[in-house]
Order: sequence, then C-alpha cells, then structure tokens
Amino acid sequence: MPMFFNRQDSARTEAAPEKMIPLLPLRDVVVYPSMVIPLFVGRERSIKALEKATDGDKTLLVVAQRDARANDPSPDDMFDVGCLTHVMQLLRLPDGTVKVLVEGRARARVARIEDDGSMLSGSAEPLIETPADGVEVEALTRTILESFEQYSRLNKRVAPETLLNLQSLKPASKFADAVAAHLTSLKLEQRQKLLESTDVSARLELLLQLVAGEIDILQVEKRIKNRVKRQMEKTQREYYLNEQMQAIQRELGEKDEFRSELLELEEKASAKSMPEEARTKLDREIRKLKLMQPMSAEATVVRNYVDWILALPWDAHDEIKTDLAAASEILDEDHYGLQKIKDRILEHLAVQSLTGGSKGQILCFVGPPGVGKTSLATSIARATGRKFSRIALGGVRDEAEVRGHRRTYIGAMPGRILQALKRAAVSNPVMLLDEIDKMSSDLRGDPASALLEVLDPEQNRAFGDHYLDMDYDLSKILFIATANTLSGIPVPLQDRMEIIELSGYTEFEKRAIARRYLVPRQRKDAGLEPVTVEVDDGAIDTLIHNYTRESGVRRLERTVGAVMRKLAKEMLLQGAPEAGFAVDARRVVELLGPEKYRKERSELEPLVGLTTGLAYTAFGGVILDCEATVTSGKGKLQITGLLEKGMQESAQAALSYIRSRREVLELDAEFHQNVDIHLHFPEFVPKDGPSAGITMATSMASALTRTPVRREIAMTGEITLRGRILPIGGLKEKLLAAHRHGVTLVLVPEDNMKDLEEVPQEVLSALTVKPVSHMDEVLALALVWPEGSRANAGSFPESDADSGESGENGVDANLIPARTPGSGRSIPSAH
Repeated sequence: MPMFFNRQDSARTEAAPEKMIPLLPLRDVVVYPSMVIPLFVGRERSIKALEKATDGDKTLLVVAQRDARANDPSPDDMFDVGCLTHVMQLLRLPDGTVKVLVEGRARARVARIEDDGSMLSGSAEPLIETPADGVEVEALTRTILESFEQYSRLNKRVAPETLLNLQSLKPASKFADAVAAHLTSLKLEQRQKLLESTDVSARLELLLQLVAGEIDILQVEKRIKNRVKRQMEKTQREYYLNEQMQAIQRELGEKDEFRSELLELEEKASAKSMPEEARTKLDREIRKLKLMQPMSAEATVVRNYVDWILALPWDAHDEIKTDLAAASEILDEDHYGLQKIKDRILEHLAVQSLTGGSKGQILCFVGPPGVGKTSLATSIARATGRKFSRIALGGVRDEAEVRGHRRTYIGAMPGRILQALKRAAVSNPVMLLDEIDKMSSDLRGDPASALLEVLDPEQNRAFGDHYLDMDYDLSKILFIATANTLSGIPVPLQDRMEIIELSGYTEFEKRAIARRYLVPRQRKDAGLEPVTVEVDDGAIDTLIHNYTRESGVRRLERTVGAVMRKLAKEMLLQGAPEAGFAVDARRVVELLGPEKYRKERSELEPLVGLTTGLAYTAFGGVILDCEATVTSGKGKLQITGLLEKGMQESAQAALSYIRSRREVLELDAEFHQNVDIHLHFPEFVPKDGPSAGITMATSMASALTRTPVRREIAMTGEITLRGRILPIGGLKEKLLAAHRHGVTLVLVPEDNMKDLEEVPQEVLSALTVKPVSHMDEVLALALVWPEGSRANAGSFPESDADSGESGENGVDANLIPARTPGSGRSIPSAH
C-alpha cells in the first residue's frame, strides 16, 4: 500500500503539481540550478528512482538529507527545498553502484512525498525567484567576483578557467548559483540556505559573507602550513603531521591534551593534603598555568613548580616503631659495640613512645673513617621504622645546594633537603648529612651557614627554600650528621647538634667484628659459600696486627677480601680440599706476603732525640714520632713535618722551658746561642694542636743532653712556659693507637685521668697509664739518665710557679742547686 506525506506550502507557486517525480535523497550534497554534477548512488531505493526517471522524461527531484547517517531517510529526515534536475547520463559500475550525471534545472519545494515500498516519489512546486537588477546588484556581483578571485588564489582546487566563466555569467541569479556550486567547503546548512533563498539580492549578500569567511579560513590555514613547513624536516613525514596538528590546535585554541593534564593536576591538588599556605599558592599557580600557551617557556617553569609542590610529602609520614626490645635487637644485629649510640637511640624511642611525638633530633657522629658512622644511620632507620635518605655534603660549596635556586634561574630546583624528602616520600625520615665537616665556601655562599636553620629545632619548623618560596616543616626529621673531626664544623653549627664521638675499635672489638661480619660477607662476595672456610683467631689477629693499622675496620675488610679472593683463585686452579680451607696465621702470610707492620716496639733500643708522641687526627689516634737534632749555629729553632702554627708555638714554649732547666740538665749558660735545633715529624700528614708539647720538649732535652729516650713510652700533653702540663683532647683514641702499636707506658696529663672511664678495659689492662702534671716528671721517666747525673739522682724539683720566690726565667731559685764551675755540659757540633 503506497504511503503519502503532505508538506505545508508557504511559498508562492506557478501551478499545482501535475505529477509525482522520482525523488533521490542526497548525503552532504546540494544541487543548484544550472549545476552539472556526477552522483554515485548505492542504495537500492535510490537506484529504483533513477531507473524510473530514466524510463520517463528523465526528470529527477534531488533533496539533501538533514542527517547523512540515515540510510533509509524518512520525509522528516530531508529538507523542504530541493532541485529539479535532468538526468544526462547513467552508468552502472561493477560493484553494483550507479554513477549518474544530472543537471540542475530549478529550485522546487517538496509538497508531497510518496513511498510505494520500492522507491520515493514526490510532487515538487518550482519556486519563483524575486527579480534583482540595478546598481546594488551589480556592486554585489563585482564584489563577489573579486572575493572569489582571492578565494581561487588561496584554494588550489578551483580551476583557473572557472573565474573566466563566472565573469560572463548572466543574470545575477545564475551567477550566484555558479559561485555557490564552487564553495564545496561550506557546511551543509549554509549551502541549503543558499538554495532556499529566492531573493536574489539577499542571496548575493549571504554569498558575499560566506566567501569572505572562507577566505579568512584559508588564510589561517595558509599561515598554519607555512609555520609547520618552517618547523618540519623534509624526510620526517610523521613529524610534519604531528606538528601540523599541534599548529591547528594552537590556532583554534583546542588544547585537549593540555587541558587533560590540567584536569589531572587539579585532581591531584584536591586529593593532596598540605598546609593552607601551600594549597593557596598551588591553586594560584594552576590558574596561572591555564592562561598560558602550553609550549611557552614560562608554562614549563610553572608546570615544574606545580609538580614539585605536589611531589613533596607535606603530611605523609611513617608510623615510628617504639618497640625498644626489637629496636635493640636490630641495632645489635647490624653493629658490634657502639653501646653509647645505641642507648641514645633507645632513649629517643622511649621519649617518642611516652609523648607520642618529639621535636626533630639532630645527632652528629664524629669519629675516624671505617668505624660505622654511615651504616649506623641506616640501622637507626630500620630500627625506628623510618625511611632513610642520604645527602652527601663532601665538597659542597654553594649555598643553593641547601636552600635551592630561585625560580628566575634556568634549570632552578629545590635544595638537597627537599630533594631528599621527595625521594623518601615521607616527612619524617632519617636523613643522613654525610661528611658535614668536608663542606667549604666560596663566592656563591657558605652552605654551613645555610644549615644553621636546617639543624635548629626551633627554626626548622619553617624552613625557607628559595625555589619553593614558602615555609616547609622539617621538625619531624631525624637528622644524623657524620664527620671525622669537629675542627671542620663551625662552632654555631656544633652548638645545634648533639655530638656523639665514635672512637676507634679495640683489638677485641675488631676480632669480634671480623668474625661476625667481615669474614662471612667477604666469603660470600668471593663465591666461596659452597666451600668450608675456617679462619681461626690467630689468622684474624695477624691481619689486625701485621697487615692493618687503622682505627676502623675498612682496611681490615679489604684485607680479609684479599685472602678470600686468593682462596677463590686457588680453588679454581687446584680445586678445593675435601675438608675445605683452613686459614691460620702462617697461611695468611703465605697468601698476603710479608707483614707490613710489627706490633711490638719494646725491643727497640733507646735512641737520642727520638720520642714517641700521640696525636688525634681525622683518621683517629696515631703514633707521632718526633726527631730532634742539634748542630752548631746561632740559636735557630727549625720545625718541619707539615706542621700548623699551633705546633710551632708549642715548640717555642718547650725550648723556653729547657732554657729554664739548663742547670739541672747540665747545659752551658749560652747553649741556646751556640747551637741550631731542628725538630722533625717524619710522617707527611698535617699536624696541629698543642698536645705534642711535651713530646717536643723531651726530644730537645734528649738531643741537647745526649740522653736516649725510652722507646716503650709514648706521651701526650700541652706544655706551658713554666713546665706545667695541661689537659688535651682525644685521649681515648690516643690510648687505642698506643695499644695498637705495642706501647706499654703512656704519660698523660693528670687532669685527663677522669677520661679513662671511656677507655675499654682490655686496653687499660694492656697499658700502664702514668699521670704527670709537670715536665720535670716526664723527663725523669722518659730519658735514660746515666749514673751520677743530677736528673738520675732526683735533682728535678717539683716546680710550682706560684710558690716560693721566683728566680730568673720564672723558676724557684731556692730549688735549683748552685752550679759548680765546669759543671756545664758541652754541646757537640753535630748529632
């Protein structure tokens, strides 16, 4: 049964429709009168309509669809106005589609559509156009022609002869339709509006607007293509396509990718917990970023800043473990000894457990290399359940390394403190400031001064980083600094830290560390785990005494590693013994070669002018040999051996003391004017401090009196002009060094005897520590006086500068025996 659809008629018509005309719906195509266009038809119903038209008078009604996606359009899916056309040619293609060439004849309004099931037919009412002529129409025609000429220069798809054909077209209605037919890039609604316009003058005005719009679009496209062409490389087609797409997005303002990134940043910002100041600044920076071009340099700077704010762990923190027993077990498992530090960490955990929180702690481990300062910090982090972050400060000389660079600089970033926090991802890690005494300063600032704020518990709640430009709370961090000596740390910085000194290990501790940690670790590293390797105590003692001489165990571990590597080589070349490897003292010598050091010194003969002193350096306690020689001269005192000013002044004080004791020492009255004295410290390492004063005085007295010095004695102490001995620092490390080198008797200042409580008992049991308060006691004990000399007969007085009447050179005249003629000891011309 055929279906009929009536359309409301609101336009004037010439006559009522006489017949039904085959109807062809078009997708995205509008046909104008006098326009010849090929059409490709594939829908079955449309092909039936074409066949019907071809069998008749070849009249065909073509109407554009409103929605090109409709495959079986209804009358409501088509526009009300179409075009009556004449079928000029029809060709069937192999794929079943039909190519038809039609010519537009007249505008027509569709009055009624009939659907018989196989095809569409419609009655059409030709539209009557409003005549247009006169000056205004002529002006519009010329303007459109000029605009179209500009359009044809921009659009290479318009043939050159098209412009010539348009110039000769009359009347204005036909001219307007011809121009509209060449504007193929117009939207469907715009083309349909031109078709429906029956007022020629209005159609020309609309056409002029559309041509001008197309020209603007083509000019923009031309600019885009030119910009892309300058940027692309000829051989990179893919690069060219990507750049063209970006250029189009920049021109049209379509920044989909950039917008998605901004949305992602806003989501992260809303989910991030942070202080109000940081949130306000973050929101302001994101708003600023929205107004910027995504490829601009300033947008990159702002984006990096936003990323840093979002990456910092403002309120994120680890839950601190407060189980003291578990923490103590972890510390004991990782390190042997170091009880003082372990107790301090357990105290910190106890306070944390009782108060639920504490201010940021700043500890400073000071000790020689290899005693476990850095590894101890990692154990503290594991024992407390915190993240661990390390900052190496050795060689840092720029303040910006701590405080960061300001954002105005290219490549600016936060300082190392905030970078370490970002890596840790929590606000309460254990942060190790390694080698804090190795920092230096130059024209870029002093990083040690910048650390004053970081390591002050009262100030680091509002630490100001130059890059971040707002306060950041560092008070939850457990700061641990390490240093070899305190001399490289400014006093104000020392005042902000709790100094914990780590002394060198004793032989017993080294033996236990080697047995428990070093041997198993080096055995594993050498690949000897499948083989039995037994290293007895004699072998370990040989390694400690004869192949290493250090405060820590770093060199000892390398020596153990050398033994294991040689065993690995032997296993591959000769095969492993069935019972495994047994390493004793003799085997160590076979593997490592001749011994490098000798433990005992007591068998050495006493020598004139050679005294053993003790010193405390960045590498721990060391033995310091002091040599003195006397030659004829004019009273010059020369000191060599890489000495600092402090030791040179101590030598002058020692010489002044000897001059005050010349009668007891049986020296000529003018000895200091007739000889030159040369003091030398053989080992080429920096030496400073006054603690070698009594050592230099003993060497000078020995050389001047030709009296040998006992070699089993070592000494340390500061000397005054009156011979008093003042206390010194680093006594524990010095006694450990004396123990390592086989010294049996150590002379120390009397005021330092209270420091013996910190010295391990196994060291004290192997040493005889003799307190001395005056240089006279040192000379009486250290020099091997010949029989009959005054010193050997106990002629050294117990000098006290504040008692009795002071004689020449500040010495009590009543205590110095009268000098008999000829009693002065002559000084040899050379020693």
